[in-house]
Amino acid sequence: MNGALLTADDDPVLLGSGGEIDKARFGMSWIGEAHAVPIMEQRELVDGFVRDILIPLLQTRGLTTGRLAVDQANISFIDSMRGHLPDLELVDGDTVMQQARWIKTDLEVAVIEEACAIGDSVTQRALDETRAGRRELDVAADAMQTLFQLGGEMAHVITPFVASGEHMSPPHRLATDKIIRNQDLCFIDIGAMWNGYFADIGRTTIVGKPSREQQDIYTAVYAGLMAGLEVMRPGNTNQDCADAIIGKIAEHGLADHLFSLFIGHGIGLGANEPPYIGETLPGATTYVFEPNMVFAVEPLVWVPNVRGGGGVRLEDMVLITEGEPHLLSRVEYEERLLV
Repeated sequence: MNGALLTADDDPVLLGSGGEIDKARFGMSWIGEAHAVPIMEQRELVDGFVRDILIPLLQTRGLTTGRLAVDQANISFIDSMRGHLPDLELVDGDTVMQQARWIKTDLEVAVIEEACAIGDSVTQRALDETRAGRRELDVAADAMQTLFQLGGEMAHVITPFVASGEHMSPPHRLATDKIIRNQDLCFIDIGAMWNGYFADIGRTTIVGKPSREQQDIYTAVYAGLMAGLEVMRPGNTNQDCADAIIGKIAEHGLADHLFSLFIGHGIGLGANEPPYIGETLPGATTYVFEPNMVFAVEPLVWVPNVRGGGGVRLEDMVLITEGEPHLLSRVEYEERLLV
């Protein structure tokens, strides 16, 4: 619904939803121009935008030939651009923008810290409201009330993630009307967005008294997370971090029960963005940690056929500094589940 045209010499041109354009024109003096554009889904509307709005903007700037980097564009937009502007070369702008977002500015870190303060509060509210006899949806609703009360804009994903008992073995991302029962593990992963930046925080708790098997799983995940955090320093790599987490969980005999997903991800303007930790799919890369990178680190182990559930994830927000990693999230861990 929104985009921008950025050139080296001119003020940015905002291409925004008609519902926001008046505010932009009258209240955002740093914007050079603001133009209403359609939701970029219907092919005819997309083509009309390119023909009647975008091309005149490019013509006045002498940009109908040469190279234009495009990010987050759909196929109908690319087709229309190539059809109307055959002399303009479209190149990958998404990778450039993603890489520019790897290293946060100090101001971005401050905004993320505030998002984490809200995310911590959301997580704590959910933990406080997790009791036998309540539904997963009840807990999610309480947490979302806190999110909006504190000025949060949305959860880190569209659907608040509350999963209890067998819904974490394997993980079930949608909160449901399942009743939370005594001896259930319950996982909370809702986070917060504030001022356009995300916090992604997760905790697992227990209703009532845990079994020894549940404690063993939680302790393995906690130990793995701590081992991973310890190596998140400049000069070490994402592979070093993944190896530390997996190795520590393996010491507890649970490496084969790790969730089949990366173990950590970059975060900022996107809730889940490069670079990644523990990615095993084709194309995974190794890179060196640098100061002002921000990650959500989230090892998850699930074991089937455990009474009350055998799935545990812990997730923390981590800032790479010149020295020790800085934990941006502050929600306490569940001592009843630590051996």
